Amino acid sequence: MNKREFIKKSSVGALGIMLAPSILKAGFPKDKLRTAHIGVGNMGMEDLKAVSSHKAVEVIALCDVDAINLSAAHKMHPGARIFFDYRTMLEEMRDEIDAVIVSTPDHTHAPAALMAMNMDKPVYCQKPLTHYVSESREMKKVAAEKGLVTQMGIQVHSFYDYKLATLLIQSGIIGKVHTVHAWSPKNWGYDGPLPKGEDSVPDQLDWNLWLGTSKERPYKDGMYHPGNWRKLMDYGCGTLGDMGVHIFDTPYNALELDVPRTIMTQCRPTNGFGFPENNTVTYEFPGTEYTGKSLKWIWYDGPGAPEMHEDLMLPGMEMKKDEKSKDDGDENKISLDAGIAAENELPEQGAMFVGTKGRLLLPHFMQLPKKIRKGKYVDISKEIAKVSEEHNLGEPIRNYGTEGPKHYHQFVDACLGKDTTTAPFDYAARLTETILLGTIAGRFPGETLHWDAETARFKEEKANKYLAGDYRNF
Repeated sequence: MNKREFIKKSSVGALGIMLAPSILKAGFPKDKLRTAHIGVGNMGMEDLKAVSSHKAVEVIALCDVDAINLSAAHKMHPGARIFFDYRTMLEEMRDEIDAVIVSTPDHTHAPAALMAMNMDKPVYCQKPLTHYVSESREMKKVAAEKGLVTQMGIQVHSFYDYKLATLLIQSGIIGKVHTVHAWSPKNWGYDGPLPKGEDSVPDQLDWNLWLGTSKERPYKDGMYHPGNWRKLMDYGCGTLGDMGVHIFDTPYNALELDVPRTIMTQCRPTNGFGFPENNTVTYEFPGTEYTGKSLKWIWYDGPGAPEMHEDLMLPGMEMKKDEKSKDDGDENKISLDAGIAAENELPEQGAMFVGTKGRLLLPHFMQLPKKIRKGKYVDISKEIAKVSEEHNLGEPIRNYGTEGPKHYHQFVDACLGKDTTTAPFDYAARLTETILLGTIAGRFPGETLHWDAETARFKEEKANKYLAGDYRNF
């Protein structure tokens, strides 16, 4: 089905409402949240399912630049109005929409979210929060000024094991933390040749709207839409922006970090088009209550990650590259739940806290953290029971299908005045800024960049041009 056919079919019968005044105009219902969804393909479809599974949600608007995605979403919510352009949707339905869900490629997160926020709409936005540092700061500012309910889409933030690890670290289970290692062998990089020529745009896709505020570029099959945009600098944030946000979240939250002072990325020379397939990013953070005077943080991504380090040695492991890390990095082979590794194997993805009283290994995800001291695992069942009882964590539930929606439902309940969000933009903007500083450092391999959090500028002037983008009128 092409765009014209879809619009024609959708504008009559079941969607006659598109051309008529809305029958939904009313004040904000206390027991109902009317949502509009920008981006309903892939992760956007998962977001739509999770948000709409809340009994108080009524989906009234759907927007996507791809008619196939829009058609699939509309079959689930036939009473919703449909749009290809989020600007048109927000303008036409601003009086009916109670909250907006943004699930587009990264480069459209801020343009869409800020338009909604400036209309005083609560926003749930997928991770990473933005594509540029300047956008993160602006979204944080607007959310605070308007007092909006906001939430970034890091659904594992609300899972038992991550809450538990945060509480254990803050209880001092390994003393003051001085180093964090985090890793994912996922490969959202592109080391191949730059595309040449152009292909015909598929009938169902509005390429101009997909590009949005980014610069004009010829369409190439399989290069951008529907999924490979994550690998490319103009649209995504690489593996760091995809999995790094999830895996950074718990250490960042547990240690109450702000943004880093220095950043250095080791990777291939930049080609200005695709993110490197392998990256090692080293951050240095100011100290907090839970760290030493400063904190060193090392992130590894891409095929073969992580590089073996003595801090990553497990009981029974030989000092050599972990066999599990030889995965080729194909994003289709690496699931959110990496499975349970053997006692002497690193989990496929995860983080290691290194403190003055031992180490804490946190697999990604839905697995209990493990303490290691003097080369041996330490039984921490009593400590787990203590913090679980003190903070009413309940029992761990190993079911993503039931646990995944909780983060979304928290946002809905917060919009209805019944809860507060745990990943609001005040927090999400700082976490995203940290991630984005690492991607910028990848443009200057091996160089240490110095970040001034007060001025939001690098000491190295050449890096500052990557803090914001030139928005295209489209």
